[in-house]
Amino acid sequence: MAKKSKIRKPAFRRVVLKLSGEALQGELGYGVDPKVANAIARQIQEVYDFGVDIACVIGGGNIFRGMQAAKVGMDRSTADYIGMLATLINSMVLQDSLEAMDVPTRVQSAIRIDELVEPYIRRRAIRHLEKRRVVIFASGTGSPYFTTDTAAALRAVEIGADAILKATKVDGVYDSDPVKNKHAQKFDRLSYLDALKNRLEVMDATAFTLCMDNHLPIIVFNLNRYGNIRRVILGETIGTRIS
Repeated sequence: MAKKSKIRKPAFRRVVLKLSGEALQGELGYGVDPKVANAIARQIQEVYDFGVDIACVIGGGNIFRGMQAAKVGMDRSTADYIGMLATLINSMVLQDSLEAMDVPTRVQSAIRIDELVEPYIRRRAIRHLEKRRVVIFASGTGSPYFTTDTAAALRAVEIGADAILKATKVDGVYDSDPVKNKHAQKFDRLSYLDALKNRLEVMDATAFTLCMDNHLPIIVFNLNRYGNIRRVILGETIGTRIS
């Protein structure tokens, strides 16, 4: 008699997936590569099919970087607001890719652009998740001087997420840049305080502190290896867990 295959259960009930804007540009160097957006959407669809509630926060660095513009003389608040608009563009791109795969999706913006997307309303976001919709939080926190990492931490706490999944170009957190230093040491686990003390710069200090105060784990992993979002959701030991 054939053995029944063991059904693997997700390790998380609800997560916030933090994507960089650069993740959408692929090899283009600027803007959005639709093939890359579709590949990311496909990975999200896999997790969605497990029954996990998924929210996303996307940066805007593939289009505009507020801090870099401020360094060359642009007013910092103005630069940050432009960056928020860049995150809105990326959010709509991801929404389109997901809905092409029949994954119901809502974009909620922290700055009001009612003709395009919904305003961010916490209770409505939670209701969307309960109705099995992927929610994409755009425009950061809606205020200048805060990063999209902080926005991801804030939204994760607000919606009661179990973890933040921080998608990057490398397979975890290292003690130095693994691209420049072939002897860089990878951490499998880190405490919030160690990450802050060693200035590992995976997320900014405000985001780290918000996660630490609310006991919200951060899992840093390599997005470029297809299937890693699924592996993290299923509880496989990949990347670096900060808790």
